[in-house]
Amino acid sequence: MAKLCESAVEEMAIEELQSLGYTYIAGVDFAPDAPNSDRNSYSDILLISRLQSALLKINPTVPAEAVQRAAKKLSRIATSNLLADNEEFQKMLVDGVPVEYRKNGDIKGDYVHVVDFENPLNNEFLVVNQYTIVQNNNNKRTDVLLLRDMEK
Repeated sequence: MAKLCESAVEEMAIEELQSLGYTYIAGVDFAPDAPNSDRNSYSDILLISRLQSALLKINPTVPAEAVQRAAKKLSRIATSNLLADNEEFQKMLVDGVPVEYRKNGDIKGDYVHVVDFENPLNNEFLVVNQYTIVQNNNNKRTDVLLLRDMEK
């Protein structure tokens, strides 16, 4: 029986995800020094410009300023409790990010939705390999990472 090396498993996973409709982008294309990269540093986890574009697209009735605040809320979840952070992010992912804004002189409460569950084809998903994140002097590199493409 032939041995499978880690890179072969990674390639098989990417190919399978592509067959399911995921778009493949190599992690090096998201390096801060790569042309047209959405990241200023390896500590940037979210692709903020893509996130804001997608949030604007799937929340057309919410003012752009409120959408930008929602993107900031998503990027600023950071307490000393990783479990609580993950629960908060998951809640916003499913329910939307609560925002307030002025409309016709009144303050309106609303939610900025992160995923379009009503129209799944409005979402595009990425599979990325070797995505590097550096936090607290720890270098982390995922073999395969699934991202919601924020540009579709």
